[in-house]
Amino acid sequence: MNKIIVTGGLGYIGSHTAVELSKKFQVVIVDDLSNSSIEVLDGISKISHLKPLFEKLDLKNKENVKKLFDRHNDAIGLIHFAAFKAVGESVEKPLKYYENNLSSLIYILQEIDNRNLSFNLIFSSSCTVYGQAINLPITEEESIKKAESPYGNTKQISEEILFDYAKTNTKINITALRYFNPIGAHHSGHIGELPLGIPQNLVPFITQTAAGIYKEITVFGDDYNTPDGTCVRDYIHVVDLAKAHIVALENLIEKRNQDNYSVYNIGTGKGLSVLEVIDSFIKCTGVKLNYVIGKRRAGDVESAYADNSKAIKELKWSPKYSLDDAILSAWKWEKKIRNI
Repeated sequence: MNKIIVTGGLGYIGSHTAVELSKKFQVVIVDDLSNSSIEVLDGISKISHLKPLFEKLDLKNKENVKKLFDRHNDAIGLIHFAAFKAVGESVEKPLKYYENNLSSLIYILQEIDNRNLSFNLIFSSSCTVYGQAINLPITEEESIKKAESPYGNTKQISEEILFDYAKTNTKINITALRYFNPIGAHHSGHIGELPLGIPQNLVPFITQTAAGIYKEITVFGDDYNTPDGTCVRDYIHVVDLAKAHIVALENLIEKRNQDNYSVYNIGTGKGLSVLEVIDSFIKCTGVKLNYVIGKRRAGDVESAYADNSKAIKELKWSPKYSLDDAILSAWKWEKKIRNI
């Protein structure tokens, strides 16, 4: 089987992608465990019925990246998830985000370049590159505005690095997937979102509050120019998102891509407010939730949801799961890890 390296492969999206990858490829997971747990590897193994190769590495160290490629010089591709991703924390600790998110990508590209590899790279990008878009739904042609957070800026800069590098190296094929808001968990209940510390994302905060870990949820602002005043996002089931990585990778391997650098929005195409997601949880689970309205959070954009028609047309991908599906899977995962 062809070998694919997955950096940040024990993280939330990385672990679900590793499961889908293992159906067709040999998977090498790389993770420094700074924002993940080694137990996730067991969950991947239970679902896949095989244990992926695992490398505990800090990719901010250039020598570590060289050794990784030495050991896996037969890999034909890499999916790069390894990055810090909390918008709020990035506002508070910008240098931490710039160092981690940019240096690891640069060292990987340098190693590919030094070895003159014919290589396929999928980059984990984000809808944060658009900032507050003028046009909704957001297409890939939307102008890139100044990022609302250092996290978003690292994704913008990373895409610029990849675009510039692709122009100089015709042997590399790169796809950046700009995904919107992943939620949910694998239907098996073996892997899901497991943030360390206080959750930065809405759904794990909802499920942890329902599990009794927190007394209430704070909704950050209800005075936005949206139907109910709360922020609107495009919430996509993490398994749908994981499958998008597989079809994007196969598109490169089979040389169906028109250019050696391309970008795709990965979302459902539907915007939902924070209060609508809370209402969905209450409806689906029958569990009551306490929430309060707080101040706006630094770095948050008002509204963002995808035009996903390019991915549907060119990658032959489309989302299959509903918001309710994702909410129920997230609650199943939360109950399992809390022994509820």
